[in-house]
Amino acid sequence: MKAIKCVIWDLDNTIWDGILLEDQLISLKEHVLETIETLDKRGILQSIASKNSYIQAEGALRQLGIYDYFLCPEISWNAKSDSIKKIINTLNIGVDSVAFVDDQHYELDEVKYELPEINVIHTAEIQNILAMPEMMPKYITEDSMQRRSLYQSDMKRRGDEEVFSGPHEEFLATLNMQLTISPLNEGDLQRAAELTMRTHQLNTTGYSYSAEELKIMIKSEKYVVLIVGLDDKYGSYGKIGLILLERSINEWNIKLLLMSCRVMTRGIGSILINYLLEKARISGVKLFAEYVPNEKNRMMYVTYKFSGFQEVDSREALMVLENKFQYVQHVPGYVTIHDSMMKGYLCENE
Repeated sequence: MKAIKCVIWDLDNTIWDGILLEDQLISLKEHVLETIETLDKRGILQSIASKNSYIQAEGALRQLGIYDYFLCPEISWNAKSDSIKKIINTLNIGVDSVAFVDDQHYELDEVKYELPEINVIHTAEIQNILAMPEMMPKYITEDSMQRRSLYQSDMKRRGDEEVFSGPHEEFLATLNMQLTISPLNEGDLQRAAELTMRTHQLNTTGYSYSAEELKIMIKSEKYVVLIVGLDDKYGSYGKIGLILLERSINEWNIKLLLMSCRVMTRGIGSILINYLLEKARISGVKLFAEYVPNEKNRMMYVTYKFSGFQEVDSREALMVLENKFQYVQHVPGYVTIHDSMMKGYLCENE
């Protein structure tokens, strides 16, 4: 079963015992607090889809000390499937990576009917949630432990962007974005492996690698593995990108280029491609890229095409693209690249 990225909770008789609008006193259900805290530490996001009064439900969650654990809660009298769709859209995650917990079989059935790929869990199984394999990430990294706060910062960014009246690039210019590109080191191996396993939409090939495989690659002269971080005035996005470059004397081949969906609207893909184009040009080598199409990653193909890559070969599902250095662009002024650790690492001429 696919790993769960977000658990969406009902409230009445699920997170707490009782019905908020009917009972004078409510209290957390057994095992709920431990479950919420542990999921958060594992980097699994959480939200709420409940038929309730928002004001009273928020007050109860704050009184219980757990309100801040939940991102974009949907508390209204709408169908729970509609609320869940809004949450999924806001968080930009796949339906099949979401679990919904409720005490009523009717609600679970309604959600499952409208969203067949979702995972549904009855409240009676709360004590078993933490032991479910899909709730146990292979890697728990510094970035994953901070995932909730990273998403909260990102929602603040998006909220400000929505009310910004000027062109998109003018908004980006207000962010003071700082992009860091550096060779992957052993301290970031687990985060890099996690990126290959979690990132599907902005992923050129869908290849995934374990920390052990990446460790072998960073010790090999055949490969260059780069990890990318991003910060702006709102704070850190964390480690958001990975590049796997296969090198020979005359050629470089981008075997993997991926980015977190949280930077989808920041133009980072094009920036990284043009960074590699400039380094390849300086080194006097040909630059190729591999692309494996799937139902989610066409945006990455479009990014390659806009950057001047053309198809030169295909092997079953694999497409091989080449760039002739006709469209090398400068880094946009709204982004500062920090790559001091890269000096001499890619280009002998540096």
